[in-house]
Amino acid sequence: MRKLSGILIWIMWAAVAAAQQNPVSAPVDSTKVLTEKAVAKKKAEPISPYLTDTLVQAIPLGRALFHDKTDKEQLRADGADGNTDGQITMPGNAQHTNTITHALIAGIDRLQLLVENMPANGRDSVAANQQKIQSLRALWELMRHYSTDPKPNAQYYSRLVASMHDMIVAANEYKSVDYVVANADLYTLDNSRVLLDNEPEARAYIYTYMGKQDPVMLVKRLEEYARDTFAGEIIAAAARIAPKIVFNYCLSSNVLLKSAVYKTKDPYVQAIVQITAESEAPLRALPFVADVYKGTRTITEIDSIAALPDACYNRLVELRTTSDAYTRPLITEELEYRTLKNYVRLLNELHDTTDVVRFACVDSLPAASLYYVMVYGKEEIYTSSYLGTFRRMMERMAPKKGNELLQQLGYDHFRTFVRLCAGYNTLSEFLASMDDTARSGLMTRFVGGLQYGGENELEDAVNVADAIGSIKDSALYAYLQQEIKNNYKQCLKTENKKGVAIYSLLSMLMDGNRSAGNDDGAAAVSVRLKLPPINKVPFGRLTNDTGTVYERLFFYGDDDGQTAYEGFTEEYRKNKKNWRIDTGKYWTTVTSLTGRKIVVYANTPLKAPEDEKAIDTLDAYLYANNIQPTILIHRGHSYHVKTTLARVDTYARVVVLGSCGGYHNVAAVLQSSPDAHIISSKQTGVGAINEPIITAINAQLLEGSDINWITTWQGLDDYFAKRKELYERFADYVPPHKNLGVIFMKAYRMLRHEPSKK
Repeated sequence: MRKLSGILIWIMWAAVAAAQQNPVSAPVDSTKVLTEKAVAKKKAEPISPYLTDTLVQAIPLGRALFHDKTDKEQLRADGADGNTDGQITMPGNAQHTNTITHALIAGIDRLQLLVENMPANGRDSVAANQQKIQSLRALWELMRHYSTDPKPNAQYYSRLVASMHDMIVAANEYKSVDYVVANADLYTLDNSRVLLDNEPEARAYIYTYMGKQDPVMLVKRLEEYARDTFAGEIIAAAARIAPKIVFNYCLSSNVLLKSAVYKTKDPYVQAIVQITAESEAPLRALPFVADVYKGTRTITEIDSIAALPDACYNRLVELRTTSDAYTRPLITEELEYRTLKNYVRLLNELHDTTDVVRFACVDSLPAASLYYVMVYGKEEIYTSSYLGTFRRMMERMAPKKGNELLQQLGYDHFRTFVRLCAGYNTLSEFLASMDDTARSGLMTRFVGGLQYGGENELEDAVNVADAIGSIKDSALYAYLQQEIKNNYKQCLKTENKKGVAIYSLLSMLMDGNRSAGNDDGAAAVSVRLKLPPINKVPFGRLTNDTGTVYERLFFYGDDDGQTAYEGFTEEYRKNKKNWRIDTGKYWTTVTSLTGRKIVVYANTPLKAPEDEKAIDTLDAYLYANNIQPTILIHRGHSYHVKTTLARVDTYARVVVLGSCGGYHNVAAVLQSSPDAHIISSKQTGVGAINEPIITAINAQLLEGSDINWITTWQGLDDYFAKRKELYERFADYVPPHKNLGVIFMKAYRMLRHEPSKK
């Protein structure tokens, strides 16, 4: 056993105390070399009770029960991997295993001793006992928190335990306020839930301070402090960043949470309260909270507008460009939702009908609204849907010029729009609506100002990189190339490190873009950007230590997901000589029978929410068997992609999004796996295209070959060129070596994390 339980320790100390009343004589140990002077000196320097590693006195039965609870949670954590061996295992990472074991076993053990040994510091026996019980409860709660954490972070728990030590000592020394003020962070906050129960001043400080730093995180924890007087301040701050959370509390059956919001006197919060109390359709009315807050419209008027799709969309567009900054997230979310629901998905579904039928849903929208249909529909819109919408925008924009429309919209998302124009070959047409001065000014603005914002705010720069990869006009290409060099020189002059990094990389991308279509050119670009090969994935990086390649496919329970799953399984059933299929309730396993060993796992697309249960069950199986797939493939609509992205980890080497390769999705992949090669589509993925891509990848892997994207894409291009009905859709897929946005992000992170040269 790792340690004795609290009750057993108490019994042993009772026995020791009895033995001390009847001492047994022992012979003098002549080997001791300590002189009487040294012994006296040692006695004169007592060890701090906070540092001693032995128990000073017996543990009372009342506190021993809390020790037992903590011990059981430690054993639970220890045995989670199937072995109770004094080690908490984090698969695949020995360093994290050591870190979390040290924190939650050795660290918690030491804290239990510290609590028992700490002095009363003037407290009577009852108060001293209560102080120790509170500290032991905090240790127990920390271990319970770990036991229910689905994705524990070793470093977090290490710092949490270190913070717990200091907070226990500070509380016992009557210094909680000083400690909290000096250490106002997440670890202090998380430990305060128990340790500061009886410290109102320290408790108020940590919650209000962290509420200012991260209102959204704090408002999600409202139940912890809903009765406190400072709750309203945090709710008001959060309402301006994440109003829907506050809105949901207003409608909640949890009286504690609802009451806390209703009591908040802030006028913006009260506008949300009014909508939930008076609107016939509160969720539809919520994006118009600015009208309620400012008194420009009544709830009745808002309900009337919200009930009419086009009128609602047009009003949201107006608010997008005129409203206060803190109402924008709501408006943006509603615009994104309505763009897809009322326009883009309908346009896509009707792609086989006449234009009169297909585009009827957008025929009453003005140019500004059509602009947002393209911008917010970017991740799902078909090429033909985009082109039809773009043509209508250009017609309704007249006699305005393109730059005047962008001015009207405050240049909102204009880099995204220019990138779309470049990708769909409509940029020249849009620029042709302007005179030379306006055209040059717009493109100068397009590539300028990328140095501003936080170090990792890169969406605008990625839009520029993506657009560069699509621009075919050589004069425009040369103009942008020169503008990027001018911006680089300016950032160099002003010593703007972010700008220097961005513009140097964009310049290198532009220089190398035209030559990256062959292996030698791609290799040269990789060297210049200090990246691994952008056109190849070595076979050895895709296998585990037994030489097996593991792949994982994600399917979802809607009709499209089930159809895609049937196509996937049928593809392998047709080739029984080379593949074996094993089907279970929650997942299917496909194993190669010839060539190198490939094992493919695909969850069953059960009806929602069972599809996510299937994914979670497969997760647990892979985790328990230490299987880390290096190829991940998303087979589903864009609204499912977040579930897939949550499963991307450091082992991923190839990620096929299949649908929606937008900036935030790509950034999420690279956050988890910085070296991943990403295949994405400008629009919704197609099973008839995804399957040949996967087949082409597997053909190389079966031979034990590296994946070469240039030759793979050349072969796929030849294949789809003979299938005209699919060729246009295949052209929307972007291979890793041509995805300049992804390449830029990889190179930027590599450059920013290089050790500085002295």
